[in-house]
Amino acid sequence: MSTSFLPGGFRFVPGMFQYSGGAAAEPGFAIERVRFHRPVPLDEGFKRIEAYITAAGRPMTAFCACELRSPAPFTDQGFIDFNRQYVGTLERWGLFKDEVNPVARSNVCPEIDPPAGPSFHAFSFTRPADNAPPTFVIAGSGEAQEGGASYKERIVRYGETSPDAMAAKARHVHVEMERRMNVLGVSWPDCTATQIYTVHDIHPFLGEDIVRRGAARAGVTWHLCRPPVIGLEYEMDCRGVRAEHVID
Repeated sequence: MSTSFLPGGFRFVPGMFQYSGGAAAEPGFAIERVRFHRPVPLDEGFKRIEAYITAAGRPMTAFCACELRSPAPFTDQGFIDFNRQYVGTLERWGLFKDEVNPVARSNVCPEIDPPAGPSFHAFSFTRPADNAPPTFVIAGSGEAQEGGASYKERIVRYGETSPDAMAAKARHVHVEMERRMNVLGVSWPDCTATQIYTVHDIHPFLGEDIVRRGAARAGVTWHLCRPPVIGLEYEMDCRGVRAEHVID
């Protein structure tokens, strides 16, 4: 079941403290995505996002999703420490409260030419829009069961990167994408973009496990990136939006 976040004009899939499983615009609103031409360091990115959303006449509670780039995968504890720093600004913006975070997020690590520190790649926010089609952003997910034990204990086929293992990891992620979309009342045909993050070959399962299930109706964008935690090998996110902008 999704949860409404009325101050932002969207509903979300409840998740962990660092991010929600996805966000979808409520009736009367639409989600827009804004991508930086080059990654912007975290602190500067928060300032530029605040300026952009404010200039658009929207409250900061309209911030509903973001995409991050980090230098290298974190340890479990390192990821927790980073996330605590990250949610501090969301708390100031009126988004994060009592360990509940409505903002969807992806955070991945470029294999080539990574940023010097955690940086913003893109963000999304809501605007008023009459009679708009469904718009949504599904948060990135890697091949690990949610909650509980360490990542090592939860990762599907931990330590394996054979074609068969990668296909199993991908299937787990694809099912999770579908679960999150189902909670928000959308599905693959509603997507306008699908993004995959891995340094391993996706071609052995691209046809059967991605295209045939409908996940590539708008094509697939493959980023040569690693997921954000050591041991994860495959991540995906997707979205359905009608307005996207690129800014310097």
